Amino acid sequence: MRTLIISDLHLGSTSGADVLRRAAVREALIAAVADVERVVLLGDVIELRHGPPGEAMEFARPFFQELGAALEGREIVINAGNHDHALVEPWLETRALELEPGPLAVENVLDAGGVSAAYAQIARWAEPARVRIAYPGVWLRPDVYAMHGHYLDSHLTVPTLERLSVGVMSRVVKRPAGSLSSADDYEAVSSPVFAWRDAVARSGRTGESLNGMATVTAWRALSGSGSGRRASWRTRASRRAVAAAFPPAVALLNRVGIGPLSASVSPGELRRAGLLAMGEVAARLGLGDAYVVFGHTHRAGPLAGDHEHEWVGRSGARLVNTGSWTYSPVFLGGPGESPYWPGCAVLVPDSGPPAVVRLLDGFTAEQLAPPRAASVR
Repeated sequence: MRTLIISDLHLGSTSGADVLRRAAVREALIAAVADVERVVLLGDVIELRHGPPGEAMEFARPFFQELGAALEGREIVINAGNHDHALVEPWLETRALELEPGPLAVENVLDAGGVSAAYAQIARWAEPARVRIAYPGVWLRPDVYAMHGHYLDSHLTVPTLERLSVGVMSRVVKRPAGSLSSADDYEAVSSPVFAWRDAVARSGRTGESLNGMATVTAWRALSGSGSGRRASWRTRASRRAVAAAFPPAVALLNRVGIGPLSASVSPGELRRAGLLAMGEVAARLGLGDAYVVFGHTHRAGPLAGDHEHEWVGRSGARLVNTGSWTYSPVFLGGPGESPYWPGCAVLVPDSGPPAVVRLLDGFTAEQLAPPRAASVR
């Protein structure tokens, strides 16, 4: 079944980074689904960490209506990620009430109405397309498995907020990263973190420390992005202070047992660390040498110029990343240059390797960048 996979839409982001808020971008995506039989939305579809879920849901409504109309009679498969984990949480809670629920399989394909009220609403919006929910992942072919990829945070060496949160939880529940061997293990160290953040967001808009913007700001400082002549001396001094404090802070985290973490946040290190971590997840979940399509890191690939060996996990899994549909300027170049340019997708044909396709290279930065004072409402 010819399938198009897109991930990390973050619909309803208060930063304005979600490019599918623009009608022209939605039209480009709708044109791309004309000749596929199935679309997979591979997690972080709706941004539920920035504020009350009802606001983000309503903001996402036009996208689902347009996509559903374009896919009449065909299928939409939705996967949950870390930013919209609340959508699948009711099903996980119901499952936990069973006396002996059994192990959480790597593929659970479910009716939307049986998972959560939010997914049931999305399914109604997407009519006349058919909507199914898959968690934590889905087999698209016997040799192609797709999941959001948030489990990789347990093995990441880059000190993102997600990685630090999961690292602390691993110590609390006494499940170190080296012991994780199943979907249940990964849920045990990540779901409590997600649930706490989701609960905070339900009551109002969240601050930068929880909604991810603080991480973006830190990456900008550490990478030197935007630190040229136009930056004020205060801004440059602040960024130099962040850069100076970062290595000692990482060393401290390693000493207290949250690591192993690296103080390098170069684009190359971000790529390598993400791929090594996802390869570790694939090995621990027993995915063998399948193609494993994931999102989460927002870095599409493999692309021309990438080293092929980096995209093979230790168990032989062949990794493919969808990229994202968000505009974040930290590592962006021009269209067609950056692996972080928004609008990438993965096309899975009936046979042969999945391939990254770039659907928004015809757009300019001015057409995609959020306004300076972005607001979803």
